[in-house]
Amino acid sequence: MMTNKFASSEMEASSLVSGSQISEDVEKRYNVVRSVAEQCVHDDELKDLLAKKAAPVCYDGFEPSGRMHIAQGLMKIINVKKLTSAGCRVKIWIADWFAFMNNKLGGDLKKIRVVGEYYKEIFQAAGMNNENVEFLWSSDEINARGEEYWPLVMDIACRNSLARIKGCMPIMGLSETEELCASHILYVCMQCADTLFLEADICQLGMDQQTVNLLARDYCDDTKRGNKPVILSHYMLPGLQQGQKKMSKSDPSSAIFMEDEEAEVNVKIKKAYCPPDLVEGNPCLEYVKYIILPWFSEFTIERDEKYGGNKTFKSFEDIAADYESGEMHPKDLKDALSKALNKILQPVRDHFKTNNRAKNLLKQVKGYKVTRVIPTAPSTEMESLSANTPSTVSSSAAGLQMSEEVEKKYQIVRSIGEECIQEDELKNLLAKKPAPICYDGFEPSGRMHIAQGVMKVTNVNKLTSAGCQVKIWIADWFAQLNNKLGGDLERIRVVGEYFKEIWQAGGMNNDKVAFLWASDEINGKGNKYWPLVMDIARRNNLRRILRCGQIMGRSETEVLSAAQILYPCMQCADIFLLEADICQLGMDQRKVNMLAREYCADIKRKNKPIILSHHMLPGLQQGQEKMSKSDPSSAIFMEDEEADVNEKINKAYCPPRTVEGNPCLEYIKYIVLPRFNEFTVENEKNGCNKTFKSFEDIAADYESGELQPEDLKKALMKALNITLQPVRDHFKTNERAKNLLEQVKAFRVTR
Repeated sequence: MMTNKFASSEMEASSLVSGSQISEDVEKRYNVVRSVAEQCVHDDELKDLLAKKAAPVCYDGFEPSGRMHIAQGLMKIINVKKLTSAGCRVKIWIADWFAFMNNKLGGDLKKIRVVGEYYKEIFQAAGMNNENVEFLWSSDEINARGEEYWPLVMDIACRNSLARIKGCMPIMGLSETEELCASHILYVCMQCADTLFLEADICQLGMDQQTVNLLARDYCDDTKRGNKPVILSHYMLPGLQQGQKKMSKSDPSSAIFMEDEEAEVNVKIKKAYCPPDLVEGNPCLEYVKYIILPWFSEFTIERDEKYGGNKTFKSFEDIAADYESGEMHPKDLKDALSKALNKILQPVRDHFKTNNRAKNLLKQVKGYKVTRVIPTAPSTEMESLSANTPSTVSSSAAGLQMSEEVEKKYQIVRSIGEECIQEDELKNLLAKKPAPICYDGFEPSGRMHIAQGVMKVTNVNKLTSAGCQVKIWIADWFAQLNNKLGGDLERIRVVGEYFKEIWQAGGMNNDKVAFLWASDEINGKGNKYWPLVMDIARRNNLRRILRCGQIMGRSETEVLSAAQILYPCMQCADIFLLEADICQLGMDQRKVNMLAREYCADIKRKNKPIILSHHMLPGLQQGQEKMSKSDPSSAIFMEDEEADVNEKINKAYCPPRTVEGNPCLEYIKYIVLPRFNEFTVENEKNGCNKTFKSFEDIAADYESGELQPEDLKKALMKALNITLQPVRDHFKTNERAKNLLEQVKAFRVTR
């Protein structure tokens, strides 16, 4: 994790102009730009940039969130004026989506937009030089170039640990030990991306933003991206009272606002902390240093001759010396400071009194409460719902007689899920909607085993036979977030195509089935999708999202990347983007599906998605909870040869007379019986065949010892090989399929 590296080896890595002569013009521009910042990372890079580039791009920005105080207003105007005078192009990022994620103004985007417009009015009225200055709304810019922006955000999330991102919380006025929302993690990754997205040469932000700016530089190193942004971190003006590190909008006594009346400014300065003879930690002196002197290039105190008379200072050192010696009295300092501030602010007051648009904006902004919503505790009620819990939300079909056709459709659809949340909602849906939308999906990541292949074919064919439209989400971006196949999107795309070939060969009925690439769909509907992701993220605390780690095969105790926080929020949003009525996924995906139902309750949305959670097939060996692609002995793959299938089943765990935890029996229950509606066993001892129609009968015979493991395994091999033969044939005779399989087999299954 990067700490302050101002004197580190990074300084040595970029000394292109160190030791060499720079022109007088560049030296002059450098001094102007450098004067903006308390700290610069790095000075030599800044000199080199100015020597090579006549109009470097400087990134600045703000969250629109309530009235503007002078630290935001006057200091930004001073800094922008300096930067543009040195030839810089300044892009001011109006971070509306960031204010939304940080729950400013209750996350009300309309109010946030009003505040942004009010800020622009202030800058204009106070005299900001708009030449070479662009105001850019983050939502508009990101929506316009989402295909470029969001992959960058995801890559930043993949490359940084959750701990590293949590270390950037001060950029939002938070600490990493506070109760955080998932949106706070997304916020950091997005702000890091902003710098690169805007092609900024310089980041000009407050000292409190330094951690995320350093993150952007680290990302450039990690991706071997040239032209790391130079960081100019300006000083943070303190509040008016003792110990207030910065002005606070929620405490008006700590701040002077840009449209405060003259009398208000005078009262606030009069009450400000200003101990005699003390320079350090004195806010009145700091305002003189960072606002008055840069604005007027001088500071004049007016006093009676007997107290020394009027005196004009040209440097802060002289002011500090007089104050420390006692020659300058706090009252004289305060009176002069009030007068200077009122002179600066008068054009702003006039503008907001005479301009109707500005007047209306200010009225609205003053009416807004400055809020930050605290994330609520996770809902245990929703998570604990079981298959047998009756719904109290949508039970219009409960207790009513269903038609024979609806009953039949219900039985087919319900048979897919080991668990259904909620059954009465499912009945109601099927009674009201002839073609409900069912969401299913997968991460393309290596070869396909029978749990993914045969079970999905069986389930999809059942759903379409009951009239459902099935949308199969090819989660390529999710595989990348989960670092599957090393996060290589080209490989992930190959695996996705290979999966489609298998389902086609395996007998999936493609009528009423749509295969949708996540990246394509999200890019096409980004204006709808990403605000949804952000809203889900801001409404859920980090603990709640961490509990969804199981959907990625992760535990809460693992060292996670920031991507593992983004992933559940996105998967939850997928359900709504696809307008799904039913979520048909494995039991391991239950937590994020419940998150979607909780979100519906939170935003008072009707028609929560119904959750059908299917059984997770175990691996072939004892204690393997599910098949693993990284352990071929645990899984049967869809294009395994007959001999491979036979060998794996022969070695499979199958203890005599034991039904529970017996993988061979589970494969019969969840693959063979749904596929063939029967299971035939040949008994070698007596030469008799026995055909079973129900799993209960098979289990009873096995438990009693009448059905032996060797006979069971032989019959299972035969059934599986019959099922898989069309797939083998397809991958031997179809050139495209053959080529895809060769590539997939060559990929290492990595995370």
